[in-house]
Amino acid sequence: MALLFAFRSGVVWVVRLHVIIFRRPVAGLSEASLARFMTRARRVTRLKKMPNVLVTTSRELQQLNRRFRGKNRPTDVLSFPAALGIAGLAGDVAISVEIAARSAAELGHTVAAEIKILALHGLLHLAGYDHEKDDGEMARREERMRKLLGLPGGLIARATELSAARALAPRHARKKRR
Repeated sequence: MALLFAFRSGVVWVVRLHVIIFRRPVAGLSEASLARFMTRARRVTRLKKMPNVLVTTSRELQQLNRRFRGKNRPTDVLSFPAALGIAGLAGDVAISVEIAARSAAELGHTVAAEIKILALHGLLHLAGYDHEKDDGEMARREERMRKLLGLPGGLIARATELSAARALAPRHARKKRR
């Protein structure tokens, strides 16, 4: 977390600057290139502020999911709106590089593209969309934005595609689930 302390009119303002952290490297994607993508995606989503982005392990996503959502399993992406009073920050987006890599391989595109898809999905949540409650509004918006940003299929639309691909995989190729 980067903090900037500014003194104006006798008041100390604490401004949290957005940061991008890779705990795991991603081929073809640097902090700078993801930052450029996030700037473009933020404009397309009409989000006024930038988020922090953490690209990390499934284990860390599982810990975050358990702590903040009460679900003890890893997930591909989590979004956390910024606390009130933190100027200049939309919130935080955390992405599992392992889940992104698995989805990218199954859907035939790069891990870098998958990370960007997940980041866009997280931005939409920070913009107030919720695919679990909105009758497809987020999915439609994500699909339009994905096309504008030159990304492969949107996350929500691809969920059924991914489920179908997994169901059609030969039985010996499937991993046992715990």
